[in-house]
Amino acid sequence: MCLFYSIKMPQKKFIFLSHTADIKFQAFGKTIEECFENSGLATAYSIFYGKVKNKKIKRIKVKGNDLRSLLYNFLDEIIYLFDAESFLVGGLKVKINKNILEAELNGDDAENYDKSKMDHIKSVTYSEMFVEKVDAGFVCQVVLDV
Repeated sequence: MCLFYSIKMPQKKFIFLSHTADIKFQAFGKTIEECFENSGLATAYSIFYGKVKNKKIKRIKVKGNDLRSLLYNFLDEIIYLFDAESFLVGGLKVKINKNILEAELNGDDAENYDKSKMDHIKSVTYSEMFVEKVDAGFVCQVVLDV
């Protein structure tokens, strides 16, 4: 539970937290959509830590049984697009209706960027994952397996 965030929401979209072996972050938003968008940006930044030009658009739709599984499936799709199609996400817009998420992802082909700034993410994990409603909005925490 995130009692700190019920007092004041951080100004940042996401922060990276210490983890012994993997990448761990928390993302924030006034709405659940904004929180998921910022989680997507944190995941995209974990894959490529640099600026991505928005030359292409990909539209995705994922389902989940609850908010945690919806977040997992959404972030997994971002990782899949990089692994399978060499697509780097530079920006995104999310719409959530019940347990269905639709997103428009803006980005570019990975081959146009410096590979030394790319990290291989194996998968999203449920370890330490949460999606919480707090006074100032929403907080998501995610651990990415590297």
